[in-house]
Amino acid sequence: MDLTSAKWRKSTRSNSAGGACVEVADGLPGVVGVRDSKDPYGPVLVFGPDAWRAFVADVAVRG
Repeated sequence: MDLTSAKWRKSTRSNSAGGACVEVADGLPGVVGVRDSKDPYGPVLVFGPDAWRAFVADVAVRG
């Protein structure tokens, strides 16, 4: 998958102490990318929009 057009943004839940650093990719047609911000060239998880919405909704409930 070509991720060169991805616009990565750090999660508001990430911290500067080196833990819980997650970035989410915007601008990818039909998918949402997620990566560890400490390893920007490492693996990327890719979710379909429906799966991503379900994940975010579940996290919000458990918040």
